Amino acid sequence: QVQPVESGGGLAQAGDSLRLSCGFSGRTFNQSAVAWFRQAPGKDRQLVALIGWSDGSTRDYADSVKGRFTISRDHAKNTVLLQMNSLKPEDTAVYYCVVGPSIAPVRAGFGSWGQGTQVIVSS
Repeated sequence: QVQPVESGGGLAQAGDSLRLSCGFSGRTFNQSAVAWFRQAPGKDRQLVALIGWSDGSTRDYADSVKGRFTISRDHAKNTVLLQMNSLKPEDTAVYYCVVGPSIAPVRAGFGSWGQGTQVIVSS
């Protein structure tokens, strides 16, 4: 079973950039998908970005991060990155990486979840 591990969270000021990394061991398949979710205190879990593992052409973003966040994957390193630019205080949340068998279930949050990494953005 694939087990994702997140890294790269931390403290930032509004307007700064952070890059989150999701590394995972285990076998992945061409139909696999990887997503970043986030959850802020008292709020529902939110899909932030999603990418198809095979060629990366399938990408999707939450409206709130479009134009600021970029998801990418590195087959050789079994890693998915989330580049977060122009951070806002409302981006403060715990960010989770999810790996699953295909786009649809991962989009719904079904898959292997990491432990999460905290991102705090101050104004």
